[in-house]
Amino acid sequence: MTCYFRLITLFLGACITLSGCSTDKKNEQQTPKAPPPLPVETITVQKEKVPIWLEYTGKTEATQRIDVRARVSGTLEQVLFKDGEAVSKGQKLFTIEKDTYQAAVDQAKAKLEHDQASLSLAITDVERYKPLVAKDLAPRATLDQYKAKVNELQAIIKSDHAAIREAELTLSYTDVVAPASGRAGRRQVDIGNIVGYGEQTLLTTIIFDDPMYAYFNPSEEDFQIMRQHKTEQVMPAKIRIPDNRSNLITREAYSGKVDFGDNRVDRMTGTITMRAIVSNKQHDLLEGTFVYVNVFVTDKASFLMIPPGIVLEDQQGSFVYVVDKNGKAERKNIKRGFESRFYLAVNEGLEDGSRVIISGLQKVSPGRAVTARDVTETKGVQAVMKQQDMDGEQ
Repeated sequence: MTCYFRLITLFLGACITLSGCSTDKKNEQQTPKAPPPLPVETITVQKEKVPIWLEYTGKTEATQRIDVRARVSGTLEQVLFKDGEAVSKGQKLFTIEKDTYQAAVDQAKAKLEHDQASLSLAITDVERYKPLVAKDLAPRATLDQYKAKVNELQAIIKSDHAAIREAELTLSYTDVVAPASGRAGRRQVDIGNIVGYGEQTLLTTIIFDDPMYAYFNPSEEDFQIMRQHKTEQVMPAKIRIPDNRSNLITREAYSGKVDFGDNRVDRMTGTITMRAIVSNKQHDLLEGTFVYVNVFVTDKASFLMIPPGIVLEDQQGSFVYVVDKNGKAERKNIKRGFESRFYLAVNEGLEDGSRVIISGLQKVSPGRAVTARDVTETKGVQAVMKQQDMDGEQ
């Protein structure tokens, strides 16, 4: 019996021991292990003087656009330029048939000769009758008639000269010349077509593309930022072709200035129309091209800048992650200021010396331990802008 109770006791003890072990393992499984520190890159931000360039999308437009039209009627006989080539002021572009207009000039000149002959005869009559009237050998009324005839013919001759000038001017319109230097578009009418009847037929269009305009539309807020912070009265500007077109046009920026700002805000869009004018000596910047317009505001004021790509958004607004003093990620809600492709001004939410996380943002969460590597010298705002200046894109 004693042996029986010993066996029972040993069995219960073993069960209790096994049960305790199972409970310990279960507790171990239910307690999650803390993830290892997440490797991240950080930049240390502080207020600094950064050249402020505000960037907008825009479209180019020629500084001059002149429609070349037929000012007289007739058959188009010649086209004396190639579509798209540069033309000079006064260069002959088209010829319209001249016969009718040359005949009008000849007729006007013939009438002048006829009237000049009549005037010569009238003057002779006056000179002949003067001594006769003085001796009472001829009536004075006849002399007065001859003098009136002279005056009449002199007036007719003035009219003849005017008619000749008008006829010659009309004849000159048969040679259609470039009214200004620029680049001609394609011809709108082919040789043999009748032009000018009922309307001034459009023959081609000449644009003046050096310099070139670029129109863009900043918001009212950005416009006020320019007015408040601009260093120069006339703000410098650069135009850059989007990268996906760099194989068609040189990537070098086109330099110029902002020469126009509208005097009202568009009520539909809340934007203001502005214009930059830039040099285009190679004529490779075409009208109607989509461009980025970069406007220089200042390099005198200090701002706290971060790369725009690290800013996250949720229902609470814009925020970034920073590394706190315990080496953990901390959310910081920020108030955004103006921004470009390379930087964003933080008006509220960060302080000088904040270590802002710029990598691994998909895995970062508040309170998570991180292993931070500072890359301010290579990936900070100053470093990025310096590289862009070297690449000629800013």
